[in-house]
Amino acid sequence: MGNVYDFTADSLTGAPVDLKSYQGKVLLIVNTASNCGFTPQYKGLEAVYQQFKDKGALVLGFPCNQFGAQEPGSADEIGAFCEKNYGVNFPLFAKIDVNGEQAHPLFKYLKNAATGVLGSEAIKWNFTKFLVKKDGTVYKRYASLTKPEELIGDIDKLLAE
Repeated sequence: MGNVYDFTADSLTGAPVDLKSYQGKVLLIVNTASNCGFTPQYKGLEAVYQQFKDKGALVLGFPCNQFGAQEPGSADEIGAFCEKNYGVNFPLFAKIDVNGEQAHPLFKYLKNAATGVLGSEAIKWNFTKFLVKKDGTVYKRYASLTKPEELIGDIDKLLAE
């Protein structure tokens, strides 16, 4: 697989989404969770989405329950939580695994394209972020501690390319 546009993923409602539909956009892809210390980053992710959605950059959230079972809810519960507590309007996808044999192929690609600390491919925790260029290749990986607003400069740079 050459870039993120080669993948499909199910939306939070279960409908398949061909990531080709995002071709030509800068994408911020994040593994999310509703019961995590980093969950307040939903607010920052939504702010980034609102700032850039009309300029060609989108946020895509992928709930994951692999870290401390911090995303135990159903799709309906996840959607309601995100909307009620953080006003999330950016696209959310069905709950997936990001590590291990059952990891979603998109995340296998992302982890291989942008390794973490010391070259590790494994995602260490919720709210790991991948910034993707307009051509669908990975620009950079960011740790959970990196706040969404800290990526604004990089997003602006990629939009200008």
